[in-house]
Amino acid sequence: MKKVVLSGVKPSGIPTLGNYIGALRNFSRLQKEMKDYHFVFFVADLHAITVPHDVEELRKNIRIVAALYLACGVTMDNASFFVQSEVPEHAELCYVLQSLAYMGELERMTQYKDKAKKQKGGIPVALFNYPALMAADILLYDANYVPVGEDQKQHLELARNLAERFNNRYGETFVVPDVLMTETGARIMDLQDPTKKMDKSEANNRGCIFLLEPLDSIRKKIKSAVTDSENKIHYNKAKKPGISNLMTIYSALTGLSYKEIEQKYASGSYGAFKGDLAEIVVQTVGAIQERYNEIIASGKLDEILDAGREYAREVAGKKIREVYQKVGLTRRQ
Repeated sequence: MKKVVLSGVKPSGIPTLGNYIGALRNFSRLQKEMKDYHFVFFVADLHAITVPHDVEELRKNIRIVAALYLACGVTMDNASFFVQSEVPEHAELCYVLQSLAYMGELERMTQYKDKAKKQKGGIPVALFNYPALMAADILLYDANYVPVGEDQKQHLELARNLAERFNNRYGETFVVPDVLMTETGARIMDLQDPTKKMDKSEANNRGCIFLLEPLDSIRKKIKSAVTDSENKIHYNKAKKPGISNLMTIYSALTGLSYKEIEQKYASGSYGAFKGDLAEIVVQTVGAIQERYNEIIASGKLDEILDAGREYAREVAGKKIREVYQKVGLTRRQ
């Protein structure tokens, strides 16, 4: 039986350049390096309704996110791809895992605390239970490895704890997942506020580059990115966060080191550097948009997601039946 690598993406907005550099482009490389593994990709739409949302926008984003995964290089050669809400076993296992999770564990989740502060008029229970659903997403498929960013490591640790807790109480059932430590892309920061991460969910998107936005808009955002008054192209994240963030993007997309970039622009200005970077980003995003449009026009997206749903229902159905049997949710032995 093949080992499993699992990853989901929440369709709360159009993926950004930060998402591409930090995660999306790495999946195609991982698929090539780990040919003997089966990759499970899914659109985590159930996670998108833990906070108030626009219904039509969510429906549209589910397809957009799926198509962008493919446009960024994900293939179906050794993978399955589906929409989370089309596999009800995710919600079913989530409920079972909630019976094992402790209030204190969920209250300590930093993402919950951060998002709870932004809520107006009460905190949805689903937001509090978010980590239990994430654990269900992982454990349903006996995922061996989960590539996650720093902000999700705490959730993966909870998934590991819940798997071990279930196994100890009811018998060996779940694979205990590990973080997939890979050569991941750099953390890309907001172009207007380089002290915070580039985030597709931010209301003010002037500092965020979206993978489907017009190319001229991307050029303008790069050229108007916050820097400093020194006008010296030098990497120093603490003292020069703006230009350091732009250098990180430049390095990620060209393969040049910070030192090589500094040498290349030793006598150059911020304006010249930004102009060159804008064209590098436009070339990268433009190629993604071209592939995205081909995928949407081909009609193959639904074929891929339908096949992925059938795979997921079979695997997840078998696992949930085993879980129900072990916890006593059945009329027969």
